[in-house]
Amino acid sequence: MRRVIKETAAGPVPGDEHTRPHFTRAALLTIDMQADFVSGPHAVPGTERIAPAVARLARAFRDAGRPIVHLVRLYLPDGGNADLCRRSLIASGTRLVVPHSPGSRLADGLTPADAAPLDPERLLSGAAQRLADGEHVIYKPRWSAFYRTPLQRHLADLGVDTLVVAGCNYPNCPRATIYDASARDYRLVPAEDATSRFGEHARGEMTGIAAWCLTVPTIERLLRAECGAAA
Repeated sequence: MRRVIKETAAGPVPGDEHTRPHFTRAALLTIDMQADFVSGPHAVPGTERIAPAVARLARAFRDAGRPIVHLVRLYLPDGGNADLCRRSLIASGTRLVVPHSPGSRLADGLTPADAAPLDPERLLSGAAQRLADGEHVIYKPRWSAFYRTPLQRHLADLGVDTLVVAGCNYPNCPRATIYDASARDYRLVPAEDATSRFGEHARGEMTGIAAWCLTVPTIERLLRAECGAAA
């Protein structure tokens, strides 16, 4: 797809009138940024490295007064709610993002210091958990953040039309989430330096569906400029 750039007071913004990000109507989605996936025996390669960038992005959205949704996994000890490809692993005794376990917690520095711990019972029931004004957690049972979750309704209630997506790890959950978001006509910004296992192949895929790959500093600049001007 041809890359279209519009010059604005905030600097160059990619896209045309149908795909250009609206940072004044944007929400940040962080995907699977939980302790077990960041470090330890089941860590996903590259996720510990990008964790500070995801936390930086979350701070930028808080500062701009824009909503954040943290999507999480919670695997029951018997593996009964896990994807089929992981069910045998969990059922064999592997403990991975088990409810109430240290490994299920959101990554250090990602949430406000006074945020409550995850409430697995509430999350597994399908309800969003509030962490702070404009900041929530939603449990997702499969790759996509939209599959059998309240995410789309939550975003609609907030008037969101643009999603910035970051976290763990591009080939699986961020990619599935972005494609499902595209099918729902969201304007899309993958944070390329805040998503583990993101590379040139990913950039080509995303550009092909007019999901505009930007770096954290660029997203910060556009967010600050557009939301500041709107205020």
